Amino acid sequence: MVAVRVMFPLECREVWSAIKRQLSSDRWLPVVLVVVFGAALLVAVLLSGLAARSVLSTSLLFLVGGALVGDGFLGWIHITPDSDVVAVTADLALFAVLFTDGMHVSFPSLRGAWRSPARALVLGMPLAFVGVALAAHFLVGLDWVTSFLVGAVLSPTDPVFASAIVGRKEVPARLRQLLNVESGINDGLALPVVLVLISAAGPSAQTATASLDAILLELVAGLALGAVLPLAVHWMTRVPVLGAEPKLQPLLPLSVGVILYAACHLTHANPYLAAFCAGAVLASVSPEGRRAFEPLGGAFAELAKFVALLVFGALLTPSLFAGLPWRGYVAVALTILLVRPASLLLSLVGTRFDRRERLTAAWFGPKGFASVVYGLLVLQSGVPHGKEAFTLVAVCIAFSIVAHSSTDAPIARAFRLEALVGIPDDAVAGTHEKGPAAGRGASSEAEAVKENDNART
Repeated sequence: MVAVRVMFPLECREVWSAIKRQLSSDRWLPVVLVVVFGAALLVAVLLSGLAARSVLSTSLLFLVGGALVGDGFLGWIHITPDSDVVAVTADLALFAVLFTDGMHVSFPSLRGAWRSPARALVLGMPLAFVGVALAAHFLVGLDWVTSFLVGAVLSPTDPVFASAIVGRKEVPARLRQLLNVESGINDGLALPVVLVLISAAGPSAQTATASLDAILLELVAGLALGAVLPLAVHWMTRVPVLGAEPKLQPLLPLSVGVILYAACHLTHANPYLAAFCAGAVLASVSPEGRRAFEPLGGAFAELAKFVALLVFGALLTPSLFAGLPWRGYVAVALTILLVRPASLLLSLVGTRFDRRERLTAAWFGPKGFASVVYGLLVLQSGVPHGKEAFTLVAVCIAFSIVAHSSTDAPIARAFRLEALVGIPDDAVAGTHEKGPAAGRGASSEAEAVKENDNART
């Protein structure tokens, strides 16, 4: 009897080790990912009401969940930055988010309120780019080309992780529109710079020149596909014998997105510029299609975001954080707490935003899927110091998600907000949901522009 009691813990550990080895094998990776994602999604939905009223964030839940099942802790999922699953999920998530973001920034809506987003993009984004590069060079010790590459990767912002701000109708429309337009466009603006700097950091100037031509061709092809395909589909819907019945109408923009994604990868056109351009063109030529697609598109983008967060969280191992020197953490803190706020505050000097609106816009510059994808491009390109650059980028993204997705609801309450966009006040308590799908679905661009005009007058 004594021998059984002594051996039992050892046998349990052996069985657990065998199960752990099986779960971490490549064969079981898809199954484990699906199970973990389902469990995390259930927990996130059950806690979404609490998250909408507190510092708890559903995005943070998926990030932490991925970290727990990764190599750093339980070891159920073995993922490295060069794994195909990382590149595919981040690529799909960014494409979905940019496509839905584009549908919320139609060209007609920009005619009446383009000055503030333009200032943030033309002045604020370059200032952030230079500020991050200076921190990377003088604090982390990266060479100038790699430092500016890190600055280009971390300059785009993503309000997906600040959804309580852009998702509340009581927040001034001009502030919501500023954050949405800035984040939707700056991803595409940063990409050419990232690709050019990757080429410049490569082995030879001749390769860089050849790559620059290829980059320009990819960007032009992406914009062309993003404009032509939606227009062609819209023309087809105007043929008398063609047309979608109401229950299938939301699938029309989805089909455009699926075809566009495949076409971009087959032709090597840039999928991110194509996605945003296609969404904006669809919203402009077919407002009814945009309204029909909003619930489905918001839900799909939200799911893609959660999957990418789970996979990205699995990369956040203790060894990754230990690989960044203490000066790197100082650079991360400066990027989040000083560089972004100062650059946007300077770009908004002379605008009609009041002090509280400026501070809110300056704080919410989270790093999201664009930075993840661009960081992976840097790592997989094989440039010198690419691993050090990716480590700095990954740690900055992780801290940015924690800081911004956990402070959006408290700061939103400073605007005396009690209801999410599109949800009646008497239903808020039971239907809180934190995310762009909940916030963007019911506020039309026409309403946003009208609120913006009223605020200016």
